[in-house]
Amino acid sequence: MGRIAGVPVYLAYSWFLIAAFTVITQGPALQFSTPGLGMGAYFVAFAYALLLALSVLVHELAHALTARVFGWPTEKIVLNLWGGHTQFESFTASPGRSVVVALAGPFANIVLAAAAWPLVTGQVFSGVAELLANIFMWSNFLIGIFNVLPGLPLDGGRLVESAVWKVTGSQEKGTIAAGWSGRIIVVALVLWFIVLPWLRGGSPDFQLAIVTLLVCGFLWMGASAAINHAAMRSRLRLVNAGALAEPAIGIPDTASVADALRLSPEGRPAVVVQDAERRPRAWVVPSSAVAVPHAQQESTPVTAVAAALAPGAYVPWSAGGQELIQYLARLDGGEYAVIDDAGTVTGLLRQQTVVRAITGKDPRRNGRA
Repeated sequence: MGRIAGVPVYLAYSWFLIAAFTVITQGPALQFSTPGLGMGAYFVAFAYALLLALSVLVHELAHALTARVFGWPTEKIVLNLWGGHTQFESFTASPGRSVVVALAGPFANIVLAAAAWPLVTGQVFSGVAELLANIFMWSNFLIGIFNVLPGLPLDGGRLVESAVWKVTGSQEKGTIAAGWSGRIIVVALVLWFIVLPWLRGGSPDFQLAIVTLLVCGFLWMGASAAINHAAMRSRLRLVNAGALAEPAIGIPDTASVADALRLSPEGRPAVVVQDAERRPRAWVVPSSAVAVPHAQQESTPVTAVAAALAPGAYVPWSAGGQELIQYLARLDGGEYAVIDDAGTVTGLLRQQTVVRAITGKDPRRNGRA
């Protein structure tokens, strides 16, 4: 759509779904309440959708511009089916700054609602303009109040996250707590708007029930994603090449199968083949080595029973965290040699081991399932 204050703004195709839903549900209601509008009621309903998009845009711009004060670069703002979101580039957050940036959005909506209040109560407008001013005021008020509910993915969830973060010193623990708080909010909304009307002997409003289920579905997915991502981030600290690698020793590529078997008669430690410059180039497959007849082991080169490593598939023993994951993701193959500060092979790191450390799941078991 363009840039506002240097921030790219995008309108996702999914936004037209919520716009269509607004027109379909609000158009007939406006026709009934204001018969003079006729078919123009549907255009007024579409104006409702545009005002809602404007309110969300102001909300997201408040996030982006407040983040800029702290030096957090904004990649883009996207308006979509669920309202919108602001996507930031890499930045270093703190509990206090996170709260300020998060609450800037709801605060902007409350300011807009407060600005519209005297115009609505003072009956400055009439007719269609009055309808639009009224919906603008209430939509901003509701967006502001709803977003400060204390649970992710709502902005108020950052309050919970930051409080736990401040107490425990762990942002991940704060995010998980805020995610569970978001799930509790979902349950409370479903109970209040759908279950309670039935328990009282009535039935929930159909349109309200549909909106509640859609919103709660979005909130549940967002809360679950926050919990899962935080759990994965916490496990990233356990990803260290030296700690995860199985013991290994290096052997020159001029060696024989017999040499490899003498160093590792049972496949432990692993054997990594190195070239003349001591760069790891392959790893010995134990089953292939022992399959070579004893009489031919001295004359068979070790490279004949080795699986090639991808170019550059060796990492320092101290490598870990996100940096290690990003490097390994650029490599082919599933094995990586681990070397010490002197360039000596100390271990063999397997992709399955790294994945298990990050996700807590065995990729081989998932593959069979």
